[in-house]
Amino acid sequence: MAAPSRTVAAKDARAVTRTYTITELAQEFDITPRAIRFYEDVGLLTPARSGRNRVYTAGDRTRLKLTLRGKRLGLALSEIKQLVQMYDSDADERPQLEAFLGVLQDHRTQLEQQRDDIQVTLEEITQHEERCRRLIAQLPKAGAPVAAAAAAPRRPSRARRAA
Repeated sequence: MAAPSRTVAAKDARAVTRTYTITELAQEFDITPRAIRFYEDVGLLTPARSGRNRVYTAGDRTRLKLTLRGKRLGLALSEIKQLVQMYDSDADERPQLEAFLGVLQDHRTQLEQQRDDIQVTLEEITQHEERCRRLIAQLPKAGAPVAAAAAAPRRPSRARRAA
């Protein structure tokens, strides 16, 4: 197999040293700069500074991507932080992956319970809708004379009362 060309090596080096601004990351991931700053505040991102500007590395970009993926999965910030720390760690991957698999299994169990709860609620709504439709069907049509009102005794008119 041939050795990688200088061009490929140079491209790889540029990818590692590539930096991003907060605006670039916000646009790329379709989030607000404020959201990125929030992730910094909770310790999920730690950009370098150049004066007053934040400078994000390719690693920061990956951490942001993992954060957003965890958020999309519905993970708690603490679980997302665990995921990001696994990415940053040089330790053996097996225990980290097993721990993350446990987090995912717990989350799956929680979502399945929510789905079951939603199904029960939808069945109850269906029962209430059916009952309402049956009751409506038993009522007279709108605009039709109501039999009870027609049979109700009338008050005598003034002429009859005066007599």
